[in-house]
Amino acid sequence: MKKTRIWPWITMLLGSIYFFLPLIATLEFSLRMKREGYSLEAYRVVLADPRFRDTFSYSVIVAVFTILLGVLLVVPTAYWIRLKLPKMRPVVEFITLLPLIIPAIVIVFGYIRMYGSNSVLPFLGTSRGTDLLLIIGYATLALPYMYRAVDTGLRTIDVRTLTEAAQILGAGWTTIIARIILPNVLIAVLSGAFLTFAIVIGEFTIASLLNAPAFGPYLQLMGANRAYEPAALAVISFVITWGCMSLIQFLSRYAPKSATTPQH
Repeated sequence: MKKTRIWPWITMLLGSIYFFLPLIATLEFSLRMKREGYSLEAYRVVLADPRFRDTFSYSVIVAVFTILLGVLLVVPTAYWIRLKLPKMRPVVEFITLLPLIIPAIVIVFGYIRMYGSNSVLPFLGTSRGTDLLLIIGYATLALPYMYRAVDTGLRTIDVRTLTEAAQILGAGWTTIIARIILPNVLIAVLSGAFLTFAIVIGEFTIASLLNAPAFGPYLQLMGANRAYEPAALAVISFVITWGCMSLIQFLSRYAPKSATTPQH
C-alpha cells in the first residue's frame, strides 16, 4: 500500500519539476540584464515600451469582443442543440473540432483570398474591417474550447425543466437564455472566456498575416531582436494567464451552484 501511495507523489513531483523548472530558469535569466547582479531592468524596459502598451491593450480589446462573439454564438447554439436537436450533437461537435484540424495559416489565407483588396465588401479593406476579421478568426480558433466548456456546463443542469418552467411563467427565448441558462452555466462560460483570452493574447499567425498591431507579433519581434526582454515578456504573459485562471476560481465562489427555476 505504501508503494502504491508513493507513486502518485513521485509522478506529481516530476511533473512539477518539468513544468516549473523552465519557468524558474526564464525568470532567473530575465533578472540578469545588468551584469553586476539581479535587477528588474528588463521588466522596466518592457513596461516602458509604448509598443508593449499599444499592442497589449489592442489585444485585450480584441479579446473582449472575441469573448462576446463566442458567448453570443455558442451559448444559444449549445442550448438549442441540447433542448431540441440532441441528434445533431455529433455533427456540431465535429464542426467545432475543425479549427484544431485546419491550421490557422490556412484560415487566414482564406480570409485574405476572399476578403482582400478585391473583395465585394470594401469595408473589410479598412482597419476596422481587419479588426472584424481578426475577431472572427480568433472566435473560430477558440470555438472548440468555448463550445465544450459551455456544453459541459449545460450537462450539469436540467435544461428542459428550466425551459418549461420559464415558459409557464411567460418568459421568451431571450429571457430564458439571458436570465436563466446563462447564470447557471456562468463558470463554464468563464472557463471558455479565459481560454479564449489566453489564445488571443499569444496568437501570432492570423495577427501577423492580417498586419494587425497585436501582442503576439510584438512578442515574436522582441524574441528575434532582444535577449532579456523576451524572457521578461514570457514571465509577464505567464502571470497574466495564471491570473485569469485564479479569477475563475474567485468568481466561482459567487456563481450559482445549482440550477434554479425562474421567479416572478
